Amino acid sequence: MERREFLKFGGIAAAGFSILPSGSLFAADQQKVRLGYIGVGARGMSHISEGVLRDDVEIIAICDTQEWALSMCRNYLKRKNRPAATEYTGSEDAYKKMLDRNDIDAVVISTPWQFHHQMAIDSMRAGKAVGCEVIAGLTVDEHWDIVRTSEKTGVHYTTLENVCYRRDVMAVLNMVRQGLFGELVHCEGGYQHDLREVLFNDGKEWYGHGVEYGPKAISEAQWRTQFNIDQDGDLYPTHGVGPCMQFLDINRGNRFTSMSSFSSKSPGLPAYIEHKSPGHPNAKIKYNNGDVTTTMINCANGETVLLSHDVHLPRPYSLGFRVQGTEGIWMDVADSIYIYEKSKKPHQWDPAKEWLDKYDHPLWKKHAKEAEGAGHGGMDWFVFNGFIEAIKRKKPFPIDVYDSVTMSVITPLSTKSLKEKNAPQDFPDFTKGKWTQRKNTFALDDSGL
Repeated sequence: MERREFLKFGGIAAAGFSILPSGSLFAADQQKVRLGYIGVGARGMSHISEGVLRDDVEIIAICDTQEWALSMCRNYLKRKNRPAATEYTGSEDAYKKMLDRNDIDAVVISTPWQFHHQMAIDSMRAGKAVGCEVIAGLTVDEHWDIVRTSEKTGVHYTTLENVCYRRDVMAVLNMVRQGLFGELVHCEGGYQHDLREVLFNDGKEWYGHGVEYGPKAISEAQWRTQFNIDQDGDLYPTHGVGPCMQFLDINRGNRFTSMSSFSSKSPGLPAYIEHKSPGHPNAKIKYNNGDVTTTMINCANGETVLLSHDVHLPRPYSLGFRVQGTEGIWMDVADSIYIYEKSKKPHQWDPAKEWLDKYDHPLWKKHAKEAEGAGHGGMDWFVFNGFIEAIKRKKPFPIDVYDSVTMSVITPLSTKSLKEKNAPQDFPDFTKGKWTQRKNTFALDDSGL
């Protein structure tokens, strides 16, 4: 399979500062980063395909419990004239043998969510930097565990949240930093994506039209569907909240203080199954996760953030971004921007493209060619590049451990809020007060980090 086939399976500081400092984006040192991959199914293979394109990456080892995934990866590396990677399999603990190696600098974790926490902890204790896709843990305590382990070992951890690098998102970040929207008041984002074909896949074709999940299915339907059966809450908050955190300087001069969630009823998945296979027993299962979950978050500096999780109903894909301040607003669903006294006409939208092209982020201007063909419109190249370059420079990741767990902990907090009849939940301060002094340097310095 070629790269586009894998990807089918997956998915500035002061006003006027619109260019990066002069100098090379990357250091002259072209040392190799030696990677081990834990999980090489759909999303793991996407990261394999990014690694294969780089001369500064060696794919040392791969681990998976399923032969079809190992075989796909094995054949791909061979076809790309890359050395064969040592394979680890046979049990859910097989990755631990891989971590015993002293020739691996970092691991990429792309396994089902329930394994992320322990795999990350074991990897950091073994001295391996961690890039994780993308849920950090299932409980609040697991998120604290990741922070404490990273701090104790000095080993860096990041969630590989690619949407922070989406081209329009980064252009809007550039506009925010130049004051085009004035003082920010409110942001929105979410995961609004019809996943019914992903959650029910009979294995006859990737992301097909089946109605099976669990052992009878393949890829994400083997495990992700069960979360929607068992748990009510925002199960996948990072795509929506990650960019909002950058807009609002969360953990870097601002922080989330409290949140509350609401969830709708859930007829969507039973209706889908009944439509595809009338009378199928899976249509009678109670799916506890509401079809639409909304979460409102308060910020220390007075802004609000609204998140949506909407994956059970028919709809076109949209992350529903909105950035609104005293001087203007961007809404990605409307593909529109309005800037007070700068838009063409009062009270009328401008096409977003005109503004986004004008304020295209310098990193995208410089590296759009290299990102061509990469997953999810090129943003996969940027998130993987940030991961590799940080390891080479022995620097914290652009999205560091505090940012990573802040994005991910919304899931258990949302579930707790819903169980307590929408009760507000205090948001953990994973920085333990350091947020007041930390600065937002995401995508600002000349290393591209």
